[in-house]
Amino acid sequence: SMEVGSFSALVIVSIGATIGLVSGYFGGKTNEILGAFTDIMMVLPALPLMVVLAAILRPSLTNVIIVIGITVWPGTARVVNSQTMSLKERPFVERVRAIGGGRLYILWKHIIPNLGPVLFANTVLVIANAVLAEATLSFLGLGDPTQISWGTMLYFAFTTGALPAGAYWYVIPPGMAIAIMVLGFALLGNGLDEIFNPRLRER
Repeated sequence: SMEVGSFSALVIVSIGATIGLVSGYFGGKTNEILGAFTDIMMVLPALPLMVVLAAILRPSLTNVIIVIGITVWPGTARVVNSQTMSLKERPFVERVRAIGGGRLYILWKHIIPNLGPVLFANTVLVIANAVLAEATLSFLGLGDPTQISWGTMLYFAFTTGALPAGAYWYVIPPGMAIAIMVLGFALLGNGLDEIFNPRLRER
């Protein structure tokens, strides 16, 4: 579960950060096209889309990571887009632009470094969502049956009739483990967001 959550988070942040950064920094038609694509992906229900893609692809750990990654990135793209649009209008960026700094120079030296704290906090939150998504897919029988995870444990517990038989020890431990891990990452992500976000810190 941790492996899938971590690697899925890398895929999600890579796709979301790239799209959000490009659309927010270059603006204009680029922002309109990528923004419309992001909106479409956000409107599509993530879980049914993950179920369909996982059912089409061969069950494997890699495919689960890919499925989660390509369906959960829009939220990260929106966060990065809004932060990038705010950063590029800051006075220090205007000064660099005024003294002849090129667009790529500003992007690499000033915009991306300032996005680091936001991306870090967002990655922690994304790991929690990815772990929950992996558990859901595995519970539905769409995960890798050769890899033991909490979702797979719940899947086998329900398919073998553990719950009707009263064998709660097959169901409660993996369920509690999922809940505790997701809650832990969610609290950590919110805490980091408050540390890195001055507006939240002022409240």
